[in-house]
Amino acid sequence: MSHSTTPQKVASRVITDWRPEDPLFWQQSGHGVASRNLWISVPCLLLAFCVWMLFSAVAVNLNKVGFQFSTDQLFMLTALPSVSGALLRVPYSFMVPVFGGRRWTALSTGILIIPCVWLGFAVEDTSTPFSTFMVIALLCGFAGANFASSMANISFFFPKQKQGGALGINGGLGNLGVSVMQLFAPLAISVSMFAVFGATGVTQADGTVIYLANAAWVWVPFLAVFTLAAWFGMNELATSKASLRAQLPVLKRKHLWIMSFLYLATFGSFIGFSAGFAMLSKAQFPEVNILHFAFCGPLVGALARSAGGAISDRLGGTRVTLVNFVLMAVFSALLFLTLPSQGADGNFMAFFAVFLMLFLTAGLGSGSTFQMISVIFRKLTLERVKSQGGSEEIAMREAATETAAALGFISAIGAIGGFFIPKAFGTSLALTGSPAGAMKVFLVFYIACVVITWAIYGRHSNKK
Repeated sequence: MSHSTTPQKVASRVITDWRPEDPLFWQQSGHGVASRNLWISVPCLLLAFCVWMLFSAVAVNLNKVGFQFSTDQLFMLTALPSVSGALLRVPYSFMVPVFGGRRWTALSTGILIIPCVWLGFAVEDTSTPFSTFMVIALLCGFAGANFASSMANISFFFPKQKQGGALGINGGLGNLGVSVMQLFAPLAISVSMFAVFGATGVTQADGTVIYLANAAWVWVPFLAVFTLAAWFGMNELATSKASLRAQLPVLKRKHLWIMSFLYLATFGSFIGFSAGFAMLSKAQFPEVNILHFAFCGPLVGALARSAGGAISDRLGGTRVTLVNFVLMAVFSALLFLTLPSQGADGNFMAFFAVFLMLFLTAGLGSGSTFQMISVIFRKLTLERVKSQGGSEEIAMREAATETAAALGFISAIGAIGGFFIPKAFGTSLALTGSPAGAMKVFLVFYIACVVITWAIYGRHSNKK
């Protein structure tokens, strides 16, 4: 009896027998376990994106509640979380095989309560220095690093042919957190919710009251709930365990660096535009209340990411990525026609429509490039291990470990776009009064990605 009950007890936390590529195993128990872990992972990642992009909504309102920061300083606050988020994604991408997915998901979600609580108190006191906000912004970046470990974790649970879809759901619905935050933060700051904790409102010229602390504090109870959900509801895979040394060889693969460049153009654009769009719109079209519209772009991009993964599973990631980069270059060029210049006012609705298409293509490309990474690294690792005389089982295990490490590391490079794009907008505006200089750089970058994708992967697209 004891022998039959032990595996069930073990399975509740650590799963020792995991064979997702075995159709019978997948149908009988694998699919159910993988789905449960995926659907707990999604809200944890969604909340992480809410915290990561908090300053994109808070920075726009800081001067309204009594702070005196310059436009360039405010752009800096929206960009800083992406610096720490990108840097931390590198160690985070290796953490799941070392610590286990369940434990790491719970820990990395729970610690996000700290910057949220601190930010709420900081905005209540107008004597809070800019340096303090910089520190809080960098702490919000821990949330951005969660993406690397979350995607690596989910990649271990699913078979090869379902990875694009599963990673698309996890990443896409996780990315939705940017839109959720930009939709709910303006609503949260309009009502008194946390007066019992000392949150006070600041009355505006039009008679409305802003309770800015709410934008940060509203996420705390949700973070607490899903930290517990991850701890008690998720699993760890013994088969995914690997030391840091076993994962580091992935850094020697040339495709890691090529795909990092391409992912910087897709996900980097998504997160960079998400961070900087509200501030850019406010600078170019001050008469428009951008917080009523800001959530739309990240919403479109996040939903498109899920679609990008699924479409790539059918048509091949390379083909989807190539077409996508062409479209990103076209829409970047069209954006110049919508901006205010030489006395002309510009057209906000055209500006907004073109930006929505940039969000759409950045989202689709994020899904398709991730699918390419999974396919490329799995294929390369299987070929390498088998050529060295390794067994099928060893080849599959190494392929899963190396693919997860590659996904995490490449996502770290992509996150740098979250710093570069808003900082480029801020610098371009400070130097020339227009974001056109920054957009020219982005246009050249997208054209370079078209050439690289076609030259290295596109000519072999029949292999997916």
